[in-house]
Amino acid sequence: YDRFLIGGAEPVNAPIKLEAIAPLKVDHILHQRELGIINIGGDGIVTVDKKKYELKFKEALYIGRGDYEITLESKDAAKPAKFYMNSATAHQAYPIKKVSMKEAKVINAGKAEDSNLRTINQLIIDGVAGVRTCQLQMGLTELKPGSVWNTMPAHVHSRRMEAYFYFEVPEDQAVCHFMGQIDETRHIWMKGDQAVLSPEWSIHSATATRNYTFIWGMGGENLDYGDQDFSEITDLK
Repeated sequence: YDRFLIGGAEPVNAPIKLEAIAPLKVDHILHQRELGIINIGGDGIVTVDKKKYELKFKEALYIGRGDYEITLESKDAAKPAKFYMNSATAHQAYPIKKVSMKEAKVINAGKAEDSNLRTINQLIIDGVAGVRTCQLQMGLTELKPGSVWNTMPAHVHSRRMEAYFYFEVPEDQAVCHFMGQIDETRHIWMKGDQAVLSPEWSIHSATATRNYTFIWGMGGENLDYGDQDFSEITDLK
């Protein structure tokens, strides 16, 4: 939907080459695309045309449009990296930029009494930490212990779609992700290391059986992070 791609790679004993998939009908995956990568595993290395970028846990890398040769590898096979990726179409080439959690724009949101106390880390956002993007935006939200609701009150982006990737979810726990229109929602039960796509007309919210972390990625014509159409909690059906 909206030509948005999500993907993951967990290299162990050998590097993984990031190649174009057949539906793109190009020789290089980023021929007309930009890419965001966030590592949620052990230390990893992303090599772009022979230049290496080391990504530690929760660090991000933005790669702009270009016919690059890209490989992904782990520094230690016993503790492999886990690269989560989002890609959107791009009309212009912007520079490659690594972003650490220390460089992220941090937003503290929610309240403990509303069970949604959380920290939003903006990583790949146009203008944050020197990053420039065409339409891709990515970040990482960490819920505090005792908080389980994300993106509540719920909202939609009339000119952006969004993908959520849930992790740091214990194996015996689960996340209930809500989507659909405000007056006709649907839910999907999800486990750790799973992602879900929400079109621009859909809400994207969740609760869980304990606190967790998730990566959000957006693509669309509007780069204004704050452009959100909120619903009233009591209007949800």
